[in-house]
This record gives sequence, structure tokens and C-alpha cells, in this order.
Amino acid sequence: QVPLMESGGGSVQAGGSLRLSCVPSGYTRVSTFACMVWFRQAPGKAGVAVSTISTIGGTTYYADSVKARFTISRDITTNTMYLQINSRKPEDPAMYYCAAAIEYSGSCNSNSYAYGIWGQGTQVTVSS
Repeated sequence: QVPLMESGGGSVQAGGSLRLSCVPSGYTRVSTFACMVWFRQAPGKAGVAVSTISTIGGTTYYADSVKARFTISRDITTNTMYLQINSRKPEDPAMYYCAAAIEYSGSCNSNSYAYGIWGQGTQVTVSS
């Protein structure tokens, strides 16, 4: 069973919007995790964290490339983490992965090695 399940990927036009979702499998709650993150990886490129969110005060982080366009959120009621993508730019199409960490070290790390719980990814592509 995949620990995290992403959904919501698809085609998006230039300047368009999309919302990605990440749900833990089984009885796991998002509140279990100290930090959650969205990574993205385009073909031939290294993966990069685009946004993180912590349960400690709800602190968020955004990569410079997505600031003011992406919004990360976590809904305890729906047990889901979201990534709202607005104003799609050419660099946004990629495979998007959500990941989670249980332990908290003071801030949410943007490096992939800090996260031991992963989903299989959801693809965001360009539509003409």
C-alpha cells in the first residue's frame, strides 16, 4: 500500500490553475506528520521542493519560482494536503510528489532526504 496518494494532475493551459491533493493511506492522519512537502521533477532535471508546510504553527515555505502562484494547505477535516497551482508557467509541468516526515527538527527541510514517506506522484502537463 502506497503511504501517500496524490491526485489532481492533468493538463493545464498557460496561466491556468490546477489543484493537487495528497491523502495518506489507511488510517493515517495528516496530523501525524510534522512536515509535508510537494516536490516536482521534470524530465532530465533534478527534483526540487516547491513548497512545505509544518504542523507547528502552519509555517509554509515556497520556492522562489512558485511564490505568489502556488498555495500549500492542509485540511484536517478532509485529511488531505493540497497544492493550488495558479498562473501556470512553462517550468511548472512535471511529476509532482508529496512526501511527509514525522519528526520535527525546528523547521521543515526542503531536501528530499528528510522525508521518508512518499507518494507515487501525479503528472502535470501542458495543454495547448
